[in-house]
Amino acid sequence: MPLILIASDRFAEHQTPPGHPESPQRAVVMDEVAARWRARGGEVVAPRAATREQLARVHDVEYLRRISETTGRAVALDPDTYTSPESHEIALLAAGAGIDAVERAMGAASRAVLALVRPPGHHAERNRAMGFCLYNNVAVAAAHALTLGANRVAIVDYDVHHGNGTQHIFERDPNVMYVSMHQFPYYPGTGAADEIGVGDGAGFTVNLPLEAGATDEDYRVVFGEVVLPVVGQFKPDLVLVSAGFDAHERDPLGGMRLTTAAFAAMTAELRVLAEAYCGGGIAIVTEGGYDLQALGESLDAVVQVLAAKAVPAAWPASGPDRATRGRATANATKEALAPFWRL
Repeated sequence: MPLILIASDRFAEHQTPPGHPESPQRAVVMDEVAARWRARGGEVVAPRAATREQLARVHDVEYLRRISETTGRAVALDPDTYTSPESHEIALLAAGAGIDAVERAMGAASRAVLALVRPPGHHAERNRAMGFCLYNNVAVAAAHALTLGANRVAIVDYDVHHGNGTQHIFERDPNVMYVSMHQFPYYPGTGAADEIGVGDGAGFTVNLPLEAGATDEDYRVVFGEVVLPVVGQFKPDLVLVSAGFDAHERDPLGGMRLTTAAFAAMTAELRVLAEAYCGGGIAIVTEGGYDLQALGESLDAVVQVLAAKAVPAAWPASGPDRATRGRATANATKEALAPFWRL
């Protein structure tokens, strides 16, 4: 399967205050990952800006106006989320990269596409910026996929934080399944196992809230017992991934203990799903990840998985089965979803 990276050195132009974890240096790391792929003969393309129409599918028009008015200004949108003079333009590129990823993944020659973007997006609500996020990049991408003819889109989010914005945007929509594994309780406070969607969307929100300290084996269990069977029964036309790397054992914000190899394994699991149900089309959009070394190594591992032939995931050897957190989470989620899926 051909792999395309979407990247731009312009993502470093979104400036945050000194000491902020979502720093421009993250964009430098992403550029280095793209350069290594280019040096191997891989294709790297620049993103284009999302349009107002594309953003308005998931964000309120009044919210779009407020964010656009930050152009040329440094503004604190909430205690964690800031703009610099260039941020609005860069946020449009981040959302546009997700759109481009979807178009390429759903093309005639279905392929894997990795969009290396900042600012991240999954905390952004319809009418509110939060958690370092301005526009909800993966939600914009999913909504665009529906306009291109996808009937069912699965979003899988392995960022250490729950994607409250993504969940709320699609919680009533049975055409978009949102699956999140995340540290809980933790910021932003959402994502309990019994949050399963609303109305016609009931059963299409799948939350796997994991206790701090979860390991590779815990994630292997929730993937095997919940993520793969539920997404398999949903039979998506496209797999989208909110790829955050802040569940890494080195990350300063999260309290999880994932190794770099676990991010490769999760990506491999999702790649196999895409091969089975979507003709191979998978679009991955970056979210968090605040240890620069872990971010670079994890992205390189994801690239390696996407560039190779799809094979079953090689989860790291874990020794004795101690996945108590993963089993407790899987059991709680299975109970919540029992009316909707065979688990």
